[in-house]
Amino acid sequence: MAINLYKTSTPSTRNGTVDSQVKSNPRNNLIYGQHHCGKGRNARGIITAGHRGGGHKRLYRKIDFRRNEKDIYGRIVTIEYAPNRNAYICLIHYRDGEKRYILHPRGAIIGDTIVSGTEVPIKMGNALPLSAV
Repeated sequence: MAINLYKTSTPSTRNGTVDSQVKSNPRNNLIYGQHHCGKGRNARGIITAGHRGGGHKRLYRKIDFRRNEKDIYGRIVTIEYAPNRNAYICLIHYRDGEKRYILHPRGAIIGDTIVSGTEVPIKMGNALPLSAV
């Protein structure tokens, strides 16, 4: 994984690195918004919880936790940051044309292939049922 080091311009940017593999342009059919109208206000719109509000708009990514594409190989296309969870996610392109997000397996890089099923090899990113482990 390529890590870019940047020249220090202010004290807060010392020792800063940026991972160049992480991208943040999500697929439109795999994200959905949630209506965040509260921001610390009650039903009348009066502030009841101080020091809350503002912030950047965050869209939820649909994560495939079931991994029910059995015995179909998929390739990791992008690694993205999900703003609503403390984890990175991967966009997977399956050979049948379907695209899904999964949680990023530690050590997986762009271009790796993953598969889920009962007779798949045990390696990082593959998904097996507990009866097959």
